[in-house]
Amino acid sequence: MRYRTFGQTGFRPSALGFGCMRLPVLSPDDSSQIDEALAISMIRYAIDHGVNYVDNAYGYHRGKSEALLGRALLDGYRDKVAVATKLPIYTMKEASEADKYFEEQLARLNTSHIEFYLLHNVNSELWPKVKEWRLFDWAEKKKADGKIGHFGFSFHDSLSCFKQVIDYYPGWEFCQVQYNYVDEHTQAGVEGVKYAADRGLGIVVMEPIRGGMLANAPTDAIKKMFDNAPVRRTPAGWALQWVWNQPEISIALSGMSTMEQVIENVRSAEDSGSGSLRLEEVEFLGSLSEAYKGLLAVPCTSCSYCMPCPQGIHIPEIFALYNEVVGFERNEQRIKAGATWYHRMPPDHQASACVECGQCEEKCPQHISIREALKNVHSAFGAGPSQPGAGC
Repeated sequence: MRYRTFGQTGFRPSALGFGCMRLPVLSPDDSSQIDEALAISMIRYAIDHGVNYVDNAYGYHRGKSEALLGRALLDGYRDKVAVATKLPIYTMKEASEADKYFEEQLARLNTSHIEFYLLHNVNSELWPKVKEWRLFDWAEKKKADGKIGHFGFSFHDSLSCFKQVIDYYPGWEFCQVQYNYVDEHTQAGVEGVKYAADRGLGIVVMEPIRGGMLANAPTDAIKKMFDNAPVRRTPAGWALQWVWNQPEISIALSGMSTMEQVIENVRSAEDSGSGSLRLEEVEFLGSLSEAYKGLLAVPCTSCSYCMPCPQGIHIPEIFALYNEVVGFERNEQRIKAGATWYHRMPPDHQASACVECGQCEEKCPQHISIREALKNVHSAFGAGPSQPGAGC
């Protein structure tokens, strides 16, 4: 296993982190029914082969993932890893609930402390609450008490919001962002990664394989590209190496669902290194990126030239969510998950608030038919919320 730096924390994380959001399940229709024996063997295999960072969250697998991880880390495994998990700020109604959730998480994980603790899914809607509740002060007390080792946040929003969050609180030690070779300019993106790294933050990457979408060749043309690649790698291996090639990145998380995926990703991590890709490999990944982007439902780059919308609609955020869940093929389970996030937006920020003034289309450098695309998104996500859950 290769190890990297983690901001200014002094921790040396494994290049590969084990994400516990996509553990194997007994039924595809019920994510709470984790295949416990297989999941534990996968987690322990990864640890036995050098993985020392395991990421979780309160809501993963409908609240069952943290307890599963607690059982997986019995028999001496807890001492071999740093545990990361997240405060579900999206469910909180008041600041006092932070202690309740935190104590429940300690019990679930069967631990006395959490090495890396994050605020879950900081975005423009939740950020005002984070500031109002002074969750920074709460975390600093937990650190002083030895309950939290390092404090950070996970993020799904615009670059400008990302910079605001980082600049507001000087005590951030790390952040977790969605980042892959297709979404290099989406959400925090390349600029955000460098911005955080320049300020000394460790950077954890989620969705390096875009929820598994970059693990396959969805068209014959893309399959041919992989067949003619300058180096023989699996599609997932290419996606991970793109992340690891960048010195700013501390860890690439992978939410693995099979033992085969664990074995493959561990092998990829052993061959990783910042700056290790040759120019022809970097150019190949650039060509792959363009090929995949050509398959996206909406060719939005999140440049935000269309903003602000006079009606307050969060256009780039809506399109990014739609592209993320639709991916390169329509999947009804992902649509349902996306609908959950979509309907957490205030109604006046959703696509249905569009009055078709057309100002956004006049400013869009991609010449997207934004009004029509917004109708398609709202139609896909429906008129009401899906089942509750938590992504990221």
